Amino acid sequence: MRSQIGDGAAPTPLGPDSLTWKYFGDWRGMLQGPWAGSMQNMHPGLGAGVEEHSKFFDERWERLYRSLYPIAGVVFDGDRAEETALQVRGYHTNIKGVDKFGRRYHALDPDTFYWAHATFFMGTIVTAENFSGGLTDAQKRQLFTEHIQWYRLYGMSMRPVPETWEAFQEYWDHMCRNVLEDNKATRDVLDLSALGKPPFMTWLPDPIWRVVRIPIARGFIWLTVGMYDQPVRDLLGYSWSAGDAKIHRIVGKAVNAAFRLVPWRYHYQPRARAGWDRAHGRKPADAPLVHTPARNLPPLDQRDNPMHYSPRV
Repeated sequence: MRSQIGDGAAPTPLGPDSLTWKYFGDWRGMLQGPWAGSMQNMHPGLGAGVEEHSKFFDERWERLYRSLYPIAGVVFDGDRAEETALQVRGYHTNIKGVDKFGRRYHALDPDTFYWAHATFFMGTIVTAENFSGGLTDAQKRQLFTEHIQWYRLYGMSMRPVPETWEAFQEYWDHMCRNVLEDNKATRDVLDLSALGKPPFMTWLPDPIWRVVRIPIARGFIWLTVGMYDQPVRDLLGYSWSAGDAKIHRIVGKAVNAAFRLVPWRYHYQPRARAGWDRAHGRKPADAPLVHTPARNLPPLDQRDNPMHYSPRV
């Protein structure tokens, strides 16, 4: 069953009373970064767009960190969230072509664009389930309802959006079993063998990073495999044992316990934290939106490319 309720409804931004605000934009979401990237890229149209138009892998950390700002903004920008959503939509206008199998693709194809959003929604659930203590069925249903409200802000067709949580689960299973593909864009996401130092570890000497990168990369892929649905593991050829599952749960509980020691505001990425600050009166409601620092901007020759979020900072 598909949603019949979205096309004529005025979009309304989510607010601090939503469950999405509680879970989305949490730094723990970074732990599902390879999961989200690979799940998105396994979609045929989205993967083709990445393979043929994206230079993500030339600046992996910078692209990841700057993307957090507009993506979080669609949830946390309040009255300005729709404007942010339309900007995000605009970055995808020129991503189109014909893939190596002769299939036409466009990033603004409703099914393709919704799949990306579906992974953000499911990423919220995956993060909460694995690293934030879990969710009740009622909470999952609420997050599902809110993800529809959030999606309306993009001004896209609501045709692909399942109408109920049960229908979404059927949609997700169908995508995992019958639509997703093992492709180069996905394997590139999962290849962390040449991963550069993250911004907070620039002080580490390069020779030492090349050594410690090996267990870090393997650990991240293992963590990612544990978050996949079984059909996706099968598609990509990964095995997963009962022992793996047990250790994965222990790691998740440890992450959740560690975050209890972190002050609440600092659970959140900068754009999300700014939203909470405006909601709680720490900042004026009309305070300027927080943007990525200059260190995360695209290369100089790409900063005027309409495909990129490149604020004047």
